Amino acid sequence: MAFKRMELEDWFDNYQFEVDYDIGESGVKFFTIKDLGVDLSDVQLRYGHHKGNPELRELIASGFSGLKASHVAVTSGASESIFAIMASLLGPSDNVLVEVPTYPSLYHIPQSLERDVSLYFLKYEDEFKLDIDRLAKEIRPNTKLICLTHPNNPTGSVITKTELEEVVKLVESKGIYLLMDETYRDLTFDEPLPLAATLSPKVISVSSMSKAFGVPGIRIGWVAADEWIIDSVRAVREQVTICNPAPSEKIAMSILQRKDEFLKGIKANVIDNFKLMNEWIQKRDDIEWIPPKGGVVGFPRLVKDEAADDLCRLLVERYRTFVVPGYCLKMPRHFRLGYGGHREEIINGLERLDKALRELYSTQK
Repeated sequence: MAFKRMELEDWFDNYQFEVDYDIGESGVKFFTIKDLGVDLSDVQLRYGHHKGNPELRELIASGFSGLKASHVAVTSGASESIFAIMASLLGPSDNVLVEVPTYPSLYHIPQSLERDVSLYFLKYEDEFKLDIDRLAKEIRPNTKLICLTHPNNPTGSVITKTELEEVVKLVESKGIYLLMDETYRDLTFDEPLPLAATLSPKVISVSSMSKAFGVPGIRIGWVAADEWIIDSVRAVREQVTICNPAPSEKIAMSILQRKDEFLKGIKANVIDNFKLMNEWIQKRDDIEWIPPKGGVVGFPRLVKDEAADDLCRLLVERYRTFVVPGYCLKMPRHFRLGYGGHREEIINGLERLDKALRELYSTQK
């Protein structure tokens, strides 16, 4: 077992804290404890429940029709959920089929565990839509798990309820599992789909407080699945983190107790920012994108068929503006933009992106 650095996180580590404007972030604007109005003075700093605080698990389950708290485990972000699921579910000869582009942990973790990994690429030419027939053809005799992310990071693509049900039928017919990353479910532009894990014992859902709720620093995520999988996740956690920080669980409970109210302003800001960014891109002749249908990120590409590396490096080094180059997500012609943050930061960031694009192409003439 050998773990390599993710190119995405390496880029973040090198540049995100060195810029003036961040328009590559994959979450909404960040909150402070003061913003949240949470009093942590009475929180006991003791070990907690290994599956997560029971009240927090009840709160998570109550947000989804058909989900019981016994089918929920709280983890240290969605990343730990993914690690624990793969470490407990996959045997040495098992294959994982991962939809890309996506957050790289979904293929890096099984690779690090020395499992067989194959990739299913969403295509720009198909508007990043899931082609279930093509997905089915990628399933191998030793495939144990399919990993999908919708709304997708970084493309913002979504699937319909009918498509989700078809994928569920597919995994059930093959006797395999579906891992559905639903981190952006609450930020779907239309009505969100049912939680995938409530549709079949063969489906596992993961999510977190990081992207839609603006509190990635508390490192709270969760997995929803059949009870034996929840017990397996707990067994892995007991060898790694054991439990979640009590202050983090208190903050998460405070937010989920007022979830609808909390998300109302966030959604309004996201939709307004999306309209701003979409109008800006549609007027250009040097970049293009498939407009996202959910989440807070999009994945534009250069009209000219070349990698976006030079543009992204020029942006961070000369214009102190952060975006994510597509090579970090296995599509080098693209780069990731985020529209979940402060409107003024997005406006300023786009102004600098315009300058960088003009400079890049003026030097190529």
